[in-house]
Amino acid sequence: MSIEDLRTATWITLGNSEASSATVRRVRLEVTAGPDLGLAREYEASSITIGAREGVDLRLADRKVSGFHARISLDERGYRLRDLESTNGTMVAGLRINDVYIEPNTHIVVGRTKLRFVPLARGSEVPLSKEHRFGRMVGRSPKMRRLFAMLSAVASSDASVLITGETGVGKELVAEAVHEHSPRCTGPLVILDCGSIPANLFESELFGHEKGAFTGALQSRAGAFERAHGGTVFLDEIGELPIELQPKLLRVLETKQVQRIGGIKRVACDVRVVAATNRDLEVEVNRGSFRADLYYRLDVARLHVPPLRERVEDIPLLIARFVDDLPHRRDGGLPADLAARLAEQAWPGNVRQLRNAVERALLLPSHPIEVESPAAARGSRTLADHIDIEVPFKEAKRRLVDEFDALYIEALLDAHDGNISAAARSAQVDRMTIYKLMDRLGRKR
Repeated sequence: MSIEDLRTATWITLGNSEASSATVRRVRLEVTAGPDLGLAREYEASSITIGAREGVDLRLADRKVSGFHARISLDERGYRLRDLESTNGTMVAGLRINDVYIEPNTHIVVGRTKLRFVPLARGSEVPLSKEHRFGRMVGRSPKMRRLFAMLSAVASSDASVLITGETGVGKELVAEAVHEHSPRCTGPLVILDCGSIPANLFESELFGHEKGAFTGALQSRAGAFERAHGGTVFLDEIGELPIELQPKLLRVLETKQVQRIGGIKRVACDVRVVAATNRDLEVEVNRGSFRADLYYRLDVARLHVPPLRERVEDIPLLIARFVDDLPHRRDGGLPADLAARLAEQAWPGNVRQLRNAVERALLLPSHPIEVESPAAARGSRTLADHIDIEVPFKEAKRRLVDEFDALYIEALLDAHDGNISAAARSAQVDRMTIYKLMDRLGRKR
């Protein structure tokens, strides 16, 4: 890539056979109108957050600007500007935007402030790992080797870590790698999936309870933080934590002590906290569903796991790994063109979906390998195909509704890799609605 092409946000320096380093272009944000007129800042990070809260990259005094207002991300496609569900919106060329790629020297309006975005003709080099694996993860793409390099640095510290990424990208494997390559590796790793805990059991799962503390508490039980003493606690899907429990979690993180439900004494819990989310927690802070102070306490070191569609060159390596790991075998091996065919897919389910496709290919040698999106599958039949006029109207209608419910739930859960919370958010219903549909349709939880 030519460094003179200011539309290039990142570029790769090639070594003998693969990328040896990546470079992120430096950029400048200039305030050309508003309360902070004349303010200018330069950045070498690949993500720049604009807002009014302390801790953002560009903090503005404008009262019309939200705490977390907008973010500019630099990637291989260019400069991506996203509004973080701000109160007054983000404007470009007179239009209110949600998520767009912008050109150099674009003027951005947030609140009463106008900013000029200026890419500079120099960049900052970031290291790429020479290894193609880290822990249980594999990848030779620049994005994964950048993640491996960051993991090496982050794991050796004791800082809290926030892992971000879509459902199915492998955030739990990143958490495992952080623990296994840290000074706490001889201690326990306790995993708590916040997306699968009933609301009334959250506090007990986190902090424990004493016998008789509530109905059903037949014996005392240590919570995740007690069990992880001397090691690491991994809070998966931290965005699902109820707002009323967030102050208690923050207190535990600050004091390193827990108090069980129904208990009177505080118990020491020397743990490292690793959290993961597929939500944008800055948006959740703006919505009021996640506390800003807890967000800052967790987001000391951030690791972003790229989706599979952004690392398709890793598919052959992943296929080989899955074939080695899976207990099934197929005479003659997998089709020679499998990797090429799988690389053409959009992968809404990410790495987990790829693993399922490989497992099906191993289990069913004569079955054609298809990776069709749920939307495409639903679009292959018309409504008329489902109607049976040989049965009474009410019965035909009931069957049609049941079939719709089954198809919808199956497609919804497949798209979110079985994550009930993510599926409920996408469908804009509560989790109990999903559970009730699954029970009625005979689908296992």
